[in-house]
Amino acid sequence: MAFKEGLAQSEKAYNQFTEVSSLFAKTVTEDFLSTWQWWFGLALFVVPWIVWIIFRKKDSTGRLLLGGLLTIILSLTIDLAALSLGLWSYPMVIIPLAPFLFLPYHFSLAPVGVMIALQIKPKMNTLLKGVIFAAIAAFGGMNFFNAIDFYNPKNWSTLYDFVIFLTLYFTAYVATRIENFTKIDKD
Repeated sequence: MAFKEGLAQSEKAYNQFTEVSSLFAKTVTEDFLSTWQWWFGLALFVVPWIVWIIFRKKDSTGRLLLGGLLTIILSLTIDLAALSLGLWSYPMVIIPLAPFLFLPYHFSLAPVGVMIALQIKPKMNTLLKGVIFAAIAAFGGMNFFNAIDFYNPKNWSTLYDFVIFLTLYFTAYVATRIENFTKIDKD
C-alpha cells in the first residue's frame, strides 16, 4: 500500500511543481520582461559565449569544451541539490521553462569563466590560478549577483561558494589534461 501512496504523493508534488512553473512564467512575462535586469540576464547567456568563441585557444577547443561541459553538469548538480535543500535561491528568473535549470550561471558564466581561466597563462601555478578564479567568481561575482537580486544566498557563506568554484575549476582542469584521446573511427 505504501508504494501506491507514494505514487499518489509524487503525482501531487508534480502538479504543484507545474503550478509553480506557471507562476514563474507569469512573473517573467508580467514583471521581469520589461526590466533591465531581465535583459541583462539574457545577455549573460549569450555574451560570454561570443567572447569565448572570439578569444578561445582554437587548437584546444575540444579540450576546453570538455572542461566547460563538466562544469555545466557539476554546477547544475550542486545547484539543484542546494535549491532543493533551500540553501540559496535565484529570485530573478530569466527563462520560465524549468526556472531552476536554465540560469546563465550554469550554461554560460561558470563554464565560460572556467574555460577562459584554463587557457590564460597555462604554465601558471595551477593552485594559484584556481584560487584566483574561485575568489573572483565567489567574492566578486556571487556578491554582485546578490546585490542586483539575481541570487539570494540566505545564510550561505561566500566562502562556501569559493570552495565550489575551486572544485569546478580543478575538475575541469583535470578533464582538460586527459592525454589518451583517440579518434573513434581509428582501427
